[in-house]
Parts: sequence; structure tokens; C-alpha cells
Amino acid sequence: MHCQTGSWGSYVPTTRTTVGDPLERIERLASENAVVIFSISSCCMCHAIKRLFCGMGVNPTVYELDQDPRGKDMEKALMRLLGSSPALPVVFIGGKLVGTMDRVMASHINGTLVPLLKQAGALWL
Repeated sequence: MHCQTGSWGSYVPTTRTTVGDPLERIERLASENAVVIFSISSCCMCHAIKRLFCGMGVNPTVYELDQDPRGKDMEKALMRLLGSSPALPVVFIGGKLVGTMDRVMASHINGTLVPLLKQAGALWL
């Protein structure tokens, strides 16, 4: 998919999932696609991370937590998982937690992000 302003890969409505532990739900959603971003639609850092991946030719699956009735619970679970606040955006690649914006950018700068994306099948360079 060609990413443009306002179009960030695959948006998946998170309301289709069953009720359960927010952390289990996050882990399940994160494992369903090569690159998963948990985001808030009005967050500038979330916007920047989506632009980064789209600019690299990656088609991330984006879950906008502010558009999910249980998004606040998922955001709290992400904060517990990371041990930090604020927790968004949070990126998973190949079902594994990469982290927030600072971790993703550090991986990009030090050259470890592209191999990780290739290994997950999200990038074919």
C-alpha cells in the first residue's frame, strides 16, 4: 500500500476482539502482523513513527487506541509492559516488542531496524 498523508498502512478496528485481559489482547494483536503500531490519532509522535515506516516502504498495522472503547485499558497495559509513561506510540515487529519512539529511532539510527523488518517479512530490500 502506498502511504500518504492520512493513510498509514492497515487500520484495523480493535472493537472486533473479545473481552479479556488487555495485555493478552495486545500480545495477540501484535503477533497477527509483521509491524504493529499502537497509536493515538492526534499524537504527533505517533504520526512521526507512522511516517517513518511508510517512508521505508513498510505497511504497518495501526491500532488507534483513542478510537477503541477499551483503548484506555490497553494504553495502561502498555505502560505497565514498558514501565514508563507516556507509552505511545508502541511498536511491535515480528510479534516482539521494539518499544516507543526513542527505541525505534535508536534502532533506525544504529542500523538494526532494517534487518529486523526484513526478518519479520515487512521489508524486502
